[in-house]
Amino acid sequence: MQRSDTPLPGVVLLQPRVFADHRGFFFESYNARTLADLAIEVGFVQDNHSRSLRGVVRGLHYQLHRPQVKLIRVTAGAVWDVAVDLRRGSPTFGRWWGVELSASNYLQILIPGGFAHGFCVLSEAAEVQYKCSDYYDPADERGVAWNDPQLQIPWPLGAEAPVVSARDAALPTLATIKPEDLPSWQEVAWAR
Repeated sequence: MQRSDTPLPGVVLLQPRVFADHRGFFFESYNARTLADLAIEVGFVQDNHSRSLRGVVRGLHYQLHRPQVKLIRVTAGAVWDVAVDLRRGSPTFGRWWGVELSASNYLQILIPGGFAHGFCVLSEAAEVQYKCSDYYDPADERGVAWNDPQLQIPWPLGAEAPVVSARDAALPTLATIKPEDLPSWQEVAWAR
């Protein structure tokens, strides 16, 4: 597994070692010892799996009191995946970073707690699987508008109108979120 740090400290891109031949491929998508060798130690407790169609935008979601670390990969199709630092007091507060994750590039993104996460589907359909460091608690979930003018995330949708859930369409902008509804900044142990 190869680790690449991103412009947002703590957000890490991981590329597994893939063994491919005429039969197909094999790779370890998760190995706690390998991640520990890369200075990443996270206890994951839940796996999630979603399937979405082209043009779907999911997010931007975060947890307030029990922020989840997420390890995200795509097992079918392709998405543009985005992490946004929403931690009050963070030197990178309000900054985002995005990357294409696909079943063919095998890349994974590790997102620390306190970051909002979202993605848009680039292929006809995509399946996203991700590990979480805490259990889902609907009362703790928050979000920020995917099209927030302050964030200016250039979602690669082309001329397509985004497909957004009613819940995500009603998310507030960063400028209207009260400070107490944003997670606090804590330095991430694996940030370099």
